[in-house]
Amino acid sequence: MNILHVDSSIMGGDSVSRALTAAVVAEQLRRAPDAQTTYRDLAAEPLDHLSSSLFAARAVSEDQRSADQQRDVVASDATLDQFLAADVVVIGAPMYNFSIPSQLKAWIDRVAVAGKTFRYTEAGPEGLAGGKKVIIVSSRGGVYNGTPLEAIDHQERYLRSVFGFLGVTDVEFVRAEGVNLGPDHKRDAIEAAHRSIADVALAA
Repeated sequence: MNILHVDSSIMGGDSVSRALTAAVVAEQLRRAPDAQTTYRDLAAEPLDHLSSSLFAARAVSEDQRSADQQRDVVASDATLDQFLAADVVVIGAPMYNFSIPSQLKAWIDRVAVAGKTFRYTEAGPEGLAGGKKVIIVSSRGGVYNGTPLEAIDHQERYLRSVFGFLGVTDVEFVRAEGVNLGPDHKRDAIEAAHRSIADVALAA
């Protein structure tokens, strides 16, 4: 089994999502100690955002690319290969301004690739990346799930939609909400998230 562990929080050691993704991966390794883990820190080593330069580089041979274009193609290919090789993907996705970190969006733009993880057919789009399990650690300063604020949640809703588009239907969330509502609320939210990890149906 291959586990891809992706963090995107910019908060370093103070990050709620980073601590929780580590706990999710630790639980998976407890259940499947022979699993292989690959780690990506998208804040420490961010991918470039998608650009016309990358699309232009794809259209020419390697010897016609600039050094920057070749570096971008290599990084993009490696990112896609890691995703395709993973059986379980654990993603730390804090909510920033009602959505996901731009670093995580840049990563998604490298794994959502026509002909690789999805394709268009006469019957409509078809996801090609099924068979994986994606576990998303969602940390939010406020409380959105099941409240009127759920209408402006462009974080969890987007992630479920984009992975569904890629054919991944086994998506689960470990959620810590209201972590900015005071120390007691933050403690309770983190404790509840840790308890929920044991209930996530991790792959064996």
